[in-house]
Amino acid sequence: MTQDGGDARKIERPGTQRPACPIHRAGDGTWQVSGHTAARAVLRSEATVQAGLGIETVEKLPARLRRPVLYRDGPEHREDRRQTARFFTPRRVDERYRGLMADVADRQLGKLRAAGRAPLSELSFGMAIEVASAIIGLTSSRPGIRERLERFFPEKYGRPGLTSLHGLYWLFRQNANWLRFYLADVRPAIRDHRREPRDDLITHLLDDGCSAAEILGECLTFAAAGMVTTREFICVAAWHLFTDDALMARYRAADEPERLAVLHEIVRLEPVVARLRRRTTAPIELPGDGGPVTVPAGAVVEVLVDAANTDPAAVGDEPLAVRPGRAVSDGTGAAALAFGDGPHKCPGSAIAILETDVFLTRLLAMEGVRMAAAPRVTFNNDIGGYEIRGLVVSLS
Repeated sequence: MTQDGGDARKIERPGTQRPACPIHRAGDGTWQVSGHTAARAVLRSEATVQAGLGIETVEKLPARLRRPVLYRDGPEHREDRRQTARFFTPRRVDERYRGLMADVADRQLGKLRAAGRAPLSELSFGMAIEVASAIIGLTSSRPGIRERLERFFPEKYGRPGLTSLHGLYWLFRQNANWLRFYLADVRPAIRDHRREPRDDLITHLLDDGCSAAEILGECLTFAAAGMVTTREFICVAAWHLFTDDALMARYRAADEPERLAVLHEIVRLEPVVARLRRRTTAPIELPGDGGPVTVPAGAVVEVLVDAANTDPAAVGDEPLAVRPGRAVSDGTGAAALAFGDGPHKCPGSAIAILETDVFLTRLLAMEGVRMAAAPRVTFNNDIGGYEIRGLVVSLS
């Protein structure tokens, strides 16, 4: 662990200098919020709605189609979250998914044991896919779901459009990927769930009267949230542990609550999604350094999660250091805003943390395990997200 209070972050995001003012208006008119208290107020406000995350594309869908939960707000969104909350309670996670996580981790690490070395992003993605698929209900897929998801969430994205060959290529590719995922994964799951209902998300959606297209949208939303982000967090957590002997020793010797504290501290420092956008539907008043700041209705507000998570007023001294169990201000969680806050707070945060711990405890218990190659990092600037590739683990 960084004992001198230095910067322990592995991810060097472009343009992540802490703004001098915790609430300011950028050149493009977007309001940027970097102070933790103000950021939390934005995310909890009833006068904001979801923005970003491809919502512009979703808004072009036919009005008769129900939007995925990520893109809904207000009473409809709150009711949906209330009905699906049972899938993510700590008790259910412990009783229903812990054993599954252990089995999946053992299968994935069996590949490392057999080959002697493997890219961690492939092992962690296999772990995340199986666990999230079980929770969603995508358990009747044809072979090749990993490849289909890799195509749907590529390392580099293009912008679909009709005015250039590049745009036409990405438009065709995007539509083809939707169709491929539907035919090979979603449609078989719908068919089997209609024949035999189960206690999972797809059965809930069918009972709620959702169409196949609406279920496809929800499945892709949960795939992005539950598979892609977990893969990246497993990789960044392992990177921290492999390069910090004191932190590695502490994690290996700790009981589960302390290990989870380590992981919460890492995700606070390295949030997988570092940009959250909201649009105001009425003026909102935010606490600023020099007094309240009013953001007008119709404004786009961008919460800088990485900056808010390292706000000393919320997380204490040495905010860029790894300090599991650090004292935080009232109302600040151990992961700060790494999983969001308010109505759109990530419902699967407990799953992601436990899944990462189950995988890493087994990985780090393997004799002679080490990081054989350092990773490369690329970025999704729309969400301030990172993708870690090339981190190879081996057994000496």
